[in-house]
Amino acid sequence: MNLLQASLGGSAAFREPDYILENLTYEGAAKPVLGLPYTIADVLYHLSVTLRASLDLASGRASQWPEGLEVWPDTPPSPEEFAGIRLEIGLALAEAVMLAEDPSERARDILTDLAVHSAYHWGQVALMRRLHGDWTGEDPVIGA
Repeated sequence: MNLLQASLGGSAAFREPDYILENLTYEGAAKPVLGLPYTIADVLYHLSVTLRASLDLASGRASQWPEGLEVWPDTPPSPEEFAGIRLEIGLALAEAVMLAEDPSERARDILTDLAVHSAYHWGQVALMRRLHGDWTGEDPVIGA
């Protein structure tokens, strides 16, 4: 596994998304955090949409960013939508790691940007879970 693959799938500079999402319920994801304009579910929606659009660019399925793409939800995702978001993120991350194995120059640039963007939002999700007090076992940030 190369550094780009590890950066996209976790284990390089941040926890694996599967670990960050482990045991996350819809109720926990939809719960607001005082002072924040979004929930975990909103951030996951954003990650799902931006992952898919970026992968379409990196793979050559699209030649430009979709015009008018809504990258944040207008309304909170329903439990059914949330389940679909979780599935899409898993599929998109697997595709990203595969594409990063031997990417073209264009794909490498897009995937590098995606890795940085995603790491920022995975950090938000981890912090919101800590603020909710819904982590079990090992601390997700410091590993203790």
